[in-house]
Amino acid sequence: MNTPVDIAARTAWGEARGEGSQGMQAVLNVVHNRVVQPGWWGRDVISVCTAPAQFSCWRHQDPNREKLLTVTAENPQFHEALLLAFQMELGQLPDLTDGADHYFDRRTAPPVWACGRFYRKTIGHHAFYRIGLKGEGT
Repeated sequence: MNTPVDIAARTAWGEARGEGSQGMQAVLNVVHNRVVQPGWWGRDVISVCTAPAQFSCWRHQDPNREKLLTVTAENPQFHEALLLAFQMELGQLPDLTDGADHYFDRRTAPPVWACGRFYRKTIGHHAFYRIGLKGEGT
């Protein structure tokens, strides 16, 4: 644990294992899109994934956190997340999100940050947005 691939895979699994391979890939796309535009959310895979208040699966009070910390590659969904994270690390993971750097679960109320922002698409239960930095929207 604690390698970029492992942390990215745990993030994808923790955030979107119920969304299947495509949902986990989309979460990894967001991680990658944040890494390539470093900012307050981090500068590398590990800092992006574990930044406070970014990916709910890493919050200490999240009920899935214990599962996230103990899942192994014997779990088929986590094994898939590891393969996808490895592709991301190699720069070979196609971006399903059209450059999104944020998302939220549409089954909850939209967060304040989504108001007036640049919607990209919906994949499963997640709505993807590009917030960008310094007022960027594209």
